[in-house]
This record gives sequence, structure tokens and C-alpha cells, in this order.
Amino acid sequence: MSGNRFSDRLYRAAQQVWESSHRHPFLTELRDGTLDPKRFIYYLRQDYVYLIDFAKMFALGGAKARDLETMGKFAELFHSTLNVEMELHRRYAERFGLSREELAATVPSPTTIAYTKYMLDAAHNGSLAELVAALLPCMWSYREIGRAFARVPGALDHPLYREWILMYSSDEFGELTDWCIDLIDSLAEGLPERELAVLEERFVVASKFEYLFWDMAYREEEWPG
Repeated sequence: MSGNRFSDRLYRAAQQVWESSHRHPFLTELRDGTLDPKRFIYYLRQDYVYLIDFAKMFALGGAKARDLETMGKFAELFHSTLNVEMELHRRYAERFGLSREELAATVPSPTTIAYTKYMLDAAHNGSLAELVAALLPCMWSYREIGRAFARVPGALDHPLYREWILMYSSDEFGELTDWCIDLIDSLAEGLPERELAVLEERFVVASKFEYLFWDMAYREEEWPG
């Protein structure tokens, strides 16, 4: 990285958190093919309901955008989330004997609710730049994880986790991620430091929620009582 772009600053600010995620047993066991399928299906269920709110971020981004090109790209991201990512989750769930109706009936965990409401708060009450800063860690960190895992010998041999790695290491997903990175750089240009600091905080907090999401899935978090 050149270090001159605002996205480089964001990357450095969240790097320690992202490295912790990469070392989390949920991801290391997924990479090695040793992750308990029960934990993975729990993750799929929570990620499925998470993606419903995540898709809303793109819809809200389209509403806040001020040019047709940006509106169109947000519409593409909205479509990709609803019809590609969520379909992958539905197909995975069927392998475990979980119907699409059961998947849709998943009760969000405390961590899932906290994360999605944090992002939606940024989307509803913040600028377009804040919205992008809050949603970007999910896309960017998944791209980093997918590409890293695809390079590990044997990681793509696992019958259950191969498609997951292929999706997030794909050129298509990478291109959408790059567009969001370029957008935050464009939106940050010329902003005063106090506003840049808000964007950095949004990005780092969302990155921490990404770590908590992996940890939640590994523990199969449930509501008290």
C-alpha cells in the first residue's frame, strides 16, 4: 500500500483487529477443514439474517448517492447481496437439512443485532461516507480472508467450505470491494480531520464487530434464558 489514500489509513487502523480475526479458531478451523459443521450452520443462519440488514445499507447508499453511476453500483451491490450471497447461504443450509423457511426464521443473536443496528445507525444518521465506512469492513475483510484461504494448499478440497472460500476470493467479489474502497477515498477527499476521524471510528468499530461475529459463531451464542 502506498499509504497516501484514506483507505490506507483505515486499513492500518483496523489491521490489528483483522489479524486477530484471521487467528480466530472459527476461521483457522474453516481454512483447515476441521470446523465443526454445527458451528458453520450456526454462522450461516446468523449471517443470513445479518445480510438482510446489510443489503439495506446498499439501498440506503443508493438513496444518499448524488449521481446515477453511484446509484447504479449500489443497486448492483444490493442485487449481489440479496441474490448471490444469500442464495449461497440457502444452498449451504439445504446440505445440512435446513429448509429455506427455517433459515429465514432464524432469531438474530445479541451480537448480530448490535452489529446491524450499529451499521444502520451510520446509514440513517450519518453521511454517505459514514455509511460506506461502516459497511466496508465486512466486504474488505471477507475479501482478505477469501484470498488468503484460497492460497492455502488443500483449503479448496473441503466439500462443505470450498464454495464459501471461492465466493469471497472471486474476482467479482473483489471488484465490488475495490469499488467501495475507491468510493470511500473519493468521499473522504477534502474533508477536515474531525470528519475523517469519525469515518475511521466507524470503520474500526465495524471491524471489531466482525471479530465478535466470528467469536459469536464459534460459541454459538444464545440469548440468556
